[in-house]
Amino acid sequence: MKKLLIPFALLLLLMVSACSNASSEAGNDDSKENREDKSGTITYESENGPVEVPADPQRVIILSSFAGNVMALDVPLVGVDSWSKMNPRYEELKDVEEVTDENLEKIIELDPDLIIGLSNIKNVDKLQEIAPTVTYTYGKVDYLTQHIEIGKLLNKEEEARAWVDDFKKRAQAAGEDIKAEIGEDATVSVIESFDKQLYVFGDNWGRGTEILYQEMGLKMPEKVKEETLEQGYYALSPEVLPEFAGDYLIVSKNADADNSFQETETYKNIPAVKNDRVFEVNAKEFYFNDPITLDYQLDYFKEAFLGK
Repeated sequence: MKKLLIPFALLLLLMVSACSNASSEAGNDDSKENREDKSGTITYESENGPVEVPADPQRVIILSSFAGNVMALDVPLVGVDSWSKMNPRYEELKDVEEVTDENLEKIIELDPDLIIGLSNIKNVDKLQEIAPTVTYTYGKVDYLTQHIEIGKLLNKEEEARAWVDDFKKRAQAAGEDIKAEIGEDATVSVIESFDKQLYVFGDNWGRGTEILYQEMGLKMPEKVKEETLEQGYYALSPEVLPEFAGDYLIVSKNADADNSFQETETYKNIPAVKNDRVFEVNAKEFYFNDPITLDYQLDYFKEAFLGK
């Protein structure tokens, strides 16, 4: 019996040991997979070349323009620019730090895993030493392609494309309804007073222009089309505003700006003003062209033009 018991005990010991080792290896594999999930990277093809970025970013800093795109894709922000911070529609940013491209110490303190901004931000070389930094040239791609690019960067391209497809359908359908209401040839102008200067905008400068002109297919006055073709906007004096005013006026208005042009007889005698076809919007809510802003703008224009 002893001769049989000893090998059996040894066999049992070997089996338990093997199971234990297998379990341990499985645990190690799981831990390794978890580490890869959390700390893995992807290569994003930026306009300046390939950049290795987090596959699942959790501490993003926005230095210009793209806070709404990131929020729409449910990616956490730890720092944003002042323009984003003052947007009333960005309620999620209430507790997020305000940062600039020159406040490097603050950026280091926030320990970002990804930094995003426009191509004209300062200190890009130093920012790249802190975290992967990706910049975009404004207007290099259209506003919806821009959101898809942000989606690619954040490893959420599928979600970004789904929103774009849905938005285009909704905006174009609203455009057909609006044109049926106001007429195919009715024109719309978007103006704003900023820093004591009056501006009119083309079809890609935020403030609802992308929706009105690109998706809804509403018309802009020929004078606006001519003067905004190159820069996307045009500075003008209040005296010549009637030449740029469409049948409908969208006034992007800052309460703290000089809006005295609205008190002049020149403004009051514009047909759109006399016919009560002026829609005033909060400039701070309308500056951007990200999904959060665009959805808000779409709802506003449907209500303004159609009463629904």
